[in-house]
Amino acid sequence: MAFICLWIHLPSQGQILGFQIEDNAKKITIPFEIYNNLIVVPVVVNNRLPLRFILDTGVRTTILTEKTFSDLLNLEYNKKYTIAGIGETPLIEAYITNGVRLTLPGVSGDGHAMLVLEEDYLELRNYLGTEVHGIMGYELFSRFIVGVDYDKRVLTITTPNEFKKRRKWLTIPISVEDTKPYVHGRISYVDAPTDTIGLKLLIDTGASHGLILNQETDPAIHIPEKNIKTSLGRGLGGRLDGKLAKLQSFSIGGACWEDVIATFPNEGYLLDSLTGNTVFRNGSVGGDILSRFKIVFNFPLEEIYVKPGRQFKKDFTYNLSGITVKAIGSNLNQYEIVEVRENSVASESGLKEGDRLISINHVDTNQMELGKVISILNSKPKKKLLIEISRNGQRLRHSIILENRL
Repeated sequence: MAFICLWIHLPSQGQILGFQIEDNAKKITIPFEIYNNLIVVPVVVNNRLPLRFILDTGVRTTILTEKTFSDLLNLEYNKKYTIAGIGETPLIEAYITNGVRLTLPGVSGDGHAMLVLEEDYLELRNYLGTEVHGIMGYELFSRFIVGVDYDKRVLTITTPNEFKKRRKWLTIPISVEDTKPYVHGRISYVDAPTDTIGLKLLIDTGASHGLILNQETDPAIHIPEKNIKTSLGRGLGGRLDGKLAKLQSFSIGGACWEDVIATFPNEGYLLDSLTGNTVFRNGSVGGDILSRFKIVFNFPLEEIYVKPGRQFKKDFTYNLSGITVKAIGSNLNQYEIVEVRENSVASESGLKEGDRLISINHVDTNQMELGKVISILNSKPKKKLLIEISRNGQRLRHSIILENRL
């Protein structure tokens, strides 16, 4: 799975009481887990239901992915929304509920609005291979200075009055518009490495990709001739398609990388609100780049502070096998192929959508987590994989050798 993104915007629901650090503390730390470059934190809803949410700078209102959970809490719904989806699902049903209490370790708050999806359109648990029940973002970032240490997997939550910027960290200005953070960056193409193009990008911790660019926003942004047609991930409307291609460079602030792989979505990526109005941007920067930093978000001062992390210099990679897999079953330890990319080594070997993975290199996949399965399927070029699958009651074996085609 390339990324998970949310295309939604809700009107303000009035004054929100908001989060407070418990016991009058000024600073706390909250451990988190990482799945496919996404930050997952524990959240208790209304002091009763322990769940797990993605922390996402790209959403205003907290989202609960399944109405079953809110029904268990007997929450009252104030309004029903019908949202135009982008992808396979044309219409999405959702409800708004107000006055919700949300609690993270050491942080709690009353009066939150929450969008509740009628169905699990995102299938987060299947595509991340772990239990994930929702997404939250702006309510936390607007109230505190939020530090994200991807290496140690710890959030640091500090009240603005107590926060002190570290001298050696790079300060990068951002703009917070319509509750979301934007940053300016630059790219260059392989065929014109000295010509740089300025970009305005959404900072999106709720997307696992590195860099998305929308060619509709600027004639200078184009898809390189050498590219790969592929699925880019899922939104509220289902699968989203586009192309992958390699850039010469990408930079934000004083940080720069070469041989960056960018994703170019098909038309319609920016239609992300109920009204059709959006803040102008050329694309977004997601977890595959953000996770290369230790990063602090200061929404009140419209700044971020960054320091290179352990993954800063790692190579940019993509799905070399051409196989997209999701976890199924009650224990999320069975794996189904949901897409085989055209002209990939997987398609050439005869693997098909709907095949169930049984083993990889003689190791049973039901003994692996989804992240491990994906890392094996998308490891280094020239890696040979013997994949055993189940198809229509038959067991078949396919041999593939991973190949970089960018």
